Order: sequence, then structure tokens, then C-alpha cells
Amino acid sequence: MNLKKYLPLGIVALLATTLSSCSVIEGIFKTGVWTGVIIVVIILALIIWVIAKVFGGGGKS
Repeated sequence: MNLKKYLPLGIVALLATTLSSCSVIEGIFKTGVWTGVIIVVIILALIIWVIAKVFGGGGKS
């Protein structure tokens, strides 16, 4: 087996898989951040709604 023949191919394959996996990880983290933001907004809205109901902010008498 000729190492000089396969070494550049191995380096290119290594770089290609490393770079694409970084893109995948970046996408996962971006999705995770937006999911977290949406969950926090929903929880805050529920807390505000419950506080408004407890303290009579419903508007009906």
C-alpha cells in the first residue's frame, strides 16, 4: 500500500467530516437556543396570567 497516494485523500476526508459536523452542531445549538427562548416566553406568559387571575385582573365583576 502506498501511503503517499492515500494520505491526501485521508486528509481531505478528515477535513470534510470535521467541517460538516461543525455545521450540524451549530444548527443543533441554534435550534436549542430558540426552543429555550420560546419555552421561557410561554412560562412567563402563564405566570403573568395566573397572577392576573389570582389578584382579580380578569376584568369581570
